[in-house]
Amino acid sequence: MTIDISFLPTLAAAFLLTFARIGSMMMLMPGFGETNIPTRIKLSIALALTLIILPLHRSAYQIDMQSLAPLIVLMLHEVVIGIVLGATARVTLSALQVAGTVIAQQLGLGFVTAVDPTQGQQGLLVGNFLTLLGLALLFATDSHHLVIAALNESYKVFAPGQMLPSGDVAALATRAFTGAFKIGLQLSAPFLVFGLVFNIGLGVLARLMPQMQVYFIGVPLSIVAGLMVLAAVLTTMMGTFMEYFIGVLHQLMPRT
Repeated sequence: MTIDISFLPTLAAAFLLTFARIGSMMMLMPGFGETNIPTRIKLSIALALTLIILPLHRSAYQIDMQSLAPLIVLMLHEVVIGIVLGATARVTLSALQVAGTVIAQQLGLGFVTAVDPTQGQQGLLVGNFLTLLGLALLFATDSHHLVIAALNESYKVFAPGQMLPSGDVAALATRAFTGAFKIGLQLSAPFLVFGLVFNIGLGVLARLMPQMQVYFIGVPLSIVAGLMVLAAVLTTMMGTFMEYFIGVLHQLMPRT
């Protein structure tokens, strides 16, 4: 009895190409691609997803084992697609950091910083809190499954070996950045109104009572009142963000 193993090099090449797309996405994916998560865990998750997705899209890869150059080009193509998908999800999550920055400035907490565990660098405390809360909701509502579904559906949008539509990629990046900034400002809109009204009130009070040290009264009062407003609108804020995040992921999936 003889066993035909001639298909193994082609299968190994298809595995590496699939792993290149999934691995590059996993390094940027919210929740899994954070800097404080060990690299071995990221690679293990990427490997598991590769074993699941490869049988579904094995036929999409047309591999020529006679030449190395086309294989390298195809791998770079897969890496770019993974980066585009992962960066889109990452930029969408950054809307919470934008909202947190605006909120902190309005509350007088713009000087309070801490290490952002999702980025490994200094960030405003309110922004860090909203980002961690967003990640918790992302997993609590199983919305991270949509990221994996978008990865699976990406083989219909970005077929292996085809020319990468640079115009569509640029449009996707533009929509992701502008959408994140827009939703960040929308989430922080109540605090913009609060800051405007509160500062106008302090200005009037300073004119009516010049001898009063308005600054020393206004700063703690602004923080306390702002935190009360945050507690009141936090549920609505995060619900709006989750709807926006899910909508962005659905845009990455082709309509059938």
